[in-house]
Amino acid sequence: MIAISTKQLRYFYALSCFRHFGKAANHCSVTQPALSMQIKDLEEILGLSLVIRGKTQITLTPDGEEIARRAEIILADIQDIGDFAKTRAGLLSGIFRLGIIPTIAPYILPKLLPALSEKFPELDLKLRETTTSQLKNEVLQGRLDAILVALPITHHDLEAKDLFEDPFFLVTNNQEPTLADNPHNLLENSNLLLLEEGHCLRDQAISLYEKVSPEHFSQFGATSLKTLLELVANDQGITLIPKLAARVEIPQESSLRLLKFPDPEPSRTIGLVWRKSSPRNKDFHALSNEIAKVGKMLG
Repeated sequence: MIAISTKQLRYFYALSCFRHFGKAANHCSVTQPALSMQIKDLEEILGLSLVIRGKTQITLTPDGEEIARRAEIILADIQDIGDFAKTRAGLLSGIFRLGIIPTIAPYILPKLLPALSEKFPELDLKLRETTTSQLKNEVLQGRLDAILVALPITHHDLEAKDLFEDPFFLVTNNQEPTLADNPHNLLENSNLLLLEEGHCLRDQAISLYEKVSPEHFSQFGATSLKTLLELVANDQGITLIPKLAARVEIPQESSLRLLKFPDPEPSRTIGLVWRKSSPRNKDFHALSNEIAKVGKMLG
């Protein structure tokens, strides 16, 4: 029997995550025909049909779902073997792949990277910025060592460590009525602008203010905080912004206005997440300490 390769498992697991040959191929940095061929070879080796190929989308057969589940475990275990070897080289040394969500990365990295370089000169940090759901998949698969996200993020194979709190402010245009500067009143009576679907900051905003009528949520979904702030500056509504981002995105001379919520003020918890099976536990805690220091300094 021909041995199953890790390449075949990696390609098939990517397909199981994206349910699209083109997106899976792009994620694996290969051509679509190359990925498709490896998956066909895997089906032949196993003697199983794993994928139902439709015109616009693919679905996995029951056997395919089970193979995808097992592939995730195998790929993570293989990564853990490499990670074990890295721990022998010293604390936070060698390659470390860190994923960060876009509403954290540009605000913490300018302070964090110099601190890490000074304290851990042998560290080769590889960064990946994308949405929480994508980062979660990649850390589970072993493509990332850890991810810096807004908590909670739950999975029985993942461990999370709280690092610091990042309070929310309400952002308005200086020219609009402020309803006695009460953020809660503004939320209930204004057009609330949010990031597009897939960004955890959108979900946090909605969950924090479940009492706000859906009619006050804007149908427009922005891809960045910069876009939201431009819309607020042009009287299109109001938005929420974390304090971490407000320090950078809203200069003192801006026409935008930050309103602080009364206690207990809403906030997001920033944390580091990694696979429980990874042997780099000391690295994760050392990195957590450095991130927490920077977060509290910026808070």
